[in-house]
Amino acid sequence: MTAGTTTNDVDRPKSRPYEEGLLEDLQAPEEAAAYLSAALADNDPSVFLLALRQVANARGMSRLAREADLNRESLYRMLSAPGNPRLSSLTALLQPLGLRLAVTTE
Repeated sequence: MTAGTTTNDVDRPKSRPYEEGLLEDLQAPEEAAAYLSAALADNDPSVFLLALRQVANARGMSRLAREADLNRESLYRMLSAPGNPRLSSLTALLQPLGLRLAVTTE
């Protein structure tokens, strides 16, 4: 053991960067659905768009564009901060992620 380290430091598993863990978790459709639902509950479209961008990054933008039959550049533009996806693009994007839009009562 080196000076300044404690037994707890040695025994503690290394943590992974937050974004790396998030992107790994968002690969599961159930996790992605819960994440997007929480973002929608915020009632701020920019929060949902950011969450959707993170879910898309977890899948891989190029792969997702191909699977959704969307132009990759259009996908990036749609998911950018000023993006405003059309409903048809949004549903095309969600389908290969194993997700769909739904409306429920409160």
